[in-house]
Amino acid sequence: MFAITNGEIVGEDGIATGMDLIVEGDAIADVVPRGRARLRTDQMADARGRFVMPGFVDVHSDYIERMAAPRPTSLMDLTLSLREAERELATHGITTMFHSLSLFDHLVFDSNPVRDPENTKRFIDIIAASHSSRHLIRHRFHARFEIDNLRRVEEISGYIRDGKVHLISFMDHTPGQGQYRDLEMYRGTVKGYRDISDEEIDEAIVRLQGRAKLEESTIRTIAELAISNGIAVASHDDDTAEKLAYVRGFGATISEFPITLEAAREARRLGMVTVIGAPNVLLGGSHSGNLSATEAVMDGSADILCSDYYPAAILHAVFRLAEEEGVGLASATRLATLNPASAVKMGDEIGSLTPGKKADIILVEKIDGGFPAVTTVFVDGRVIMTTDYRQRKP
Repeated sequence: MFAITNGEIVGEDGIATGMDLIVEGDAIADVVPRGRARLRTDQMADARGRFVMPGFVDVHSDYIERMAAPRPTSLMDLTLSLREAERELATHGITTMFHSLSLFDHLVFDSNPVRDPENTKRFIDIIAASHSSRHLIRHRFHARFEIDNLRRVEEISGYIRDGKVHLISFMDHTPGQGQYRDLEMYRGTVKGYRDISDEEIDEAIVRLQGRAKLEESTIRTIAELAISNGIAVASHDDDTAEKLAYVRGFGATISEFPITLEAAREARRLGMVTVIGAPNVLLGGSHSGNLSATEAVMDGSADILCSDYYPAAILHAVFRLAEEEGVGLASATRLATLNPASAVKMGDEIGSLTPGKKADIILVEKIDGGFPAVTTVFVDGRVIMTTDYRQRKP
């Protein structure tokens, strides 16, 4: 048993000052007025005025693909990639990561070797094995299943039955709708990946728009299998009320990256929670020209912040929303902790500094006049990372 003292504890509804957080074993035991913790333990961790926050729960990030394949022709050892990724993720305050691996049937402009079926399978097995081997953070598998992937239905069903999937999202990247409803934006994205002519892109658009997609009955069967195994179901890039009604009908409870504010509002009306990207907050808008994440937060139409492709963004988006947009630190923190944990059915275990929950805790210091930096990370009550910014004396 030990206590974290002299910190500002970020709770679900506000910031508690003058309080100590007691940890016993792998769980949070109590939050008590400062000084009383010494009646129960002599082991004190001095937060030195830092914020004491729950660890971040990142439900959507394909960062692991970039760690494993930093170049299109360079595939690193996959175990090494996961081990190195988790050390980096911890420094950003992410204590639970849903690695978002894509299950495609074909690749048009993205030649990432991780998306090869055999490599994806290997990575999924490595993530599953991490639960019972030495690890720093909680690793989970978010299956991103493209709905024109007709040949891998049994594969994804097998992963679900084997307990290797922890979140599934159904995705449609067909140009002309969803994320790529603006074909000029699509052309620009493709050219960012490959040196390709407009004529080749136009041919690819026609080919992609003509591809067969999973029948509704098949999607429903996969979704029902996931739900029966306690797995949350998400939809991706929702752009119309019709699509939202459709995905809600087969059990989706999460809307990832709604394209417009109207779509985000409709998702909320249907009882779904919405996911926005933290990089969108930092950039001041969507890199695809779609919904502004900050606008969605201020409208009350955003529930969850994820890192998407840039893990460092969550911490800084939380503080930017709290301090520059007036959201408040407790409310902004919930977007990256309790809300995502609840959406993926882990809210009873992690996501807040509530007695009885796992002691996944981060200490955040403000340096350089306000720059937030994670200095200590606890997972299951154990310190897995600590750092201290030094300052040269004059």
